[in-house]
Amino acid sequence: MPPDPEKPAPPLPEREGAPNDRERYEISPAELPLHCPLPRMSLWNSHPRVFLPIEAGREARCPYCGAEFFLGKQ
Repeated sequence: MPPDPEKPAPPLPEREGAPNDRERYEISPAELPLHCPLPRMSLWNSHPRVFLPIEAGREARCPYCGAEFFLGKQ
């Protein structure tokens, strides 16, 4: 049965934050080589995968989404 155009659609369920809404991510050495988006991001396919050189400066920024990554200690 098609939806009734006179009846409004039900509200979408509440979610905690938007996909990839964090701005900084801590990366462990085990996650190298670093690429964005990460598999653990909620929208892992939100833009083309780009590898980021983080080893030398311990920090990197994604040119697509602006996410900042820093290399933590493990």
